[in-house]
Amino acid sequence: MSEQQELDTDIQEAREEFLGVEFDSVEFDLQPSHTIKYATLCGETQERFLDENHPDFQAPPTFVASLSGGRYLPEGYPRFGGVSMDAGKGVESLEPIRPPLKLIGKSHIHDIFTKTGRSGRMVFTVTRLEFYTEDGIHVANSDSRQVSRERG
Repeated sequence: MSEQQELDTDIQEAREEFLGVEFDSVEFDLQPSHTIKYATLCGETQERFLDENHPDFQAPPTFVASLSGGRYLPEGYPRFGGVSMDAGKGVESLEPIRPPLKLIGKSHIHDIFTKTGRSGRMVFTVTRLEFYTEDGIHVANSDSRQVSRERG
């Protein structure tokens, strides 16, 4: 087995063990003041994000990116032998979030993949925080990407 195949084996093993397995759950008590402050700091100008008395009042779609769970990675998740850093965020808005309400955030590893750069193999981990209302309605996803660059 080549060195590259051995490296790919560790990714496949991590995928089999960790993909899609919920490892954290946290409750968020959202108040209009929280989302209005966020909207204001983002420079939002639409009244539906700034005025809780607006008939279509809701949190800005990117608001969920400001929320985080209690854990970023599951217990026992491999480090892949390198220095890790933030590799970006992504938000998927499925339904308007209308405070005041409670949201339940559930975290799992959504993807693990590699790329080869000039400095060697980089391992990307995508942690997804899914947001649900107390009634179980899935309203949004927030993905956080982390990249680990292996030491040579």
